[in-house]
Amino acid sequence: MADLYENMSTLRAVRRLRPDPIPDDVLERVLQAGCWAPTGGNQQPWRVIVVQDAEKKQALSDIYKPEWDKYLQGFLKRIEGAPPDELEKWQKIGRAGDYLAEHLAASPVILMFVADPRRMAITDAKLDRISMVGGGSVYPAVQNVMLACVEEGLGCTLTTLHCLKEADVKAVLDIPDEWATVGMVPIGYPVGKGHGPITRLPPAKMAYRDTFGSAWT
Repeated sequence: MADLYENMSTLRAVRRLRPDPIPDDVLERVLQAGCWAPTGGNQQPWRVIVVQDAEKKQALSDIYKPEWDKYLQGFLKRIEGAPPDELEKWQKIGRAGDYLAEHLAASPVILMFVADPRRMAITDAKLDRISMVGGGSVYPAVQNVMLACVEEGLGCTLTTLHCLKEADVKAVLDIPDEWATVGMVPIGYPVGKGHGPITRLPPAKMAYRDTFGSAWT
């Protein structure tokens, strides 16, 4: 068994996936990992639709790709003028995103996470800012699923671009009106090396001691 810390430190976005089927027992373990995640009031107000039907995957791809193409144009605009080494890194990410958009329907499984806001502990709903707390009852499950994918040798990535066309997604998957789509995670065995070392800011940059802005170290 891989060390949990190793799994967390190698969970990078894997967008190039083989179409090979995923055994049901592997999928069951991945889904069980999601079910272990904590939620507000232990309500588990989320569900996940395991999309394997070819027509439905193609329909999701048809919704996703135009949104990705629009996003990519803005992404490329933002990195104009970056140093050559940085530019190549971001261009590589863009090419991987292109691959996913073009091959999404070939992914063996697309996980569509949905949530029912009526059962979520949204304690910041009335604050004068965008509400964010509700996601705390959904995204730990998404993270658990993705960590389990690392353990099982599956590639995965989280995207939310489908939310820009949520009504269309709901129609494809028969999602009731009162449920919201919160994350799409295509999973499959990777084309290349899959997960590997990631680059993130360390605690010295991300953590404060006692008060905001007070150095952790």
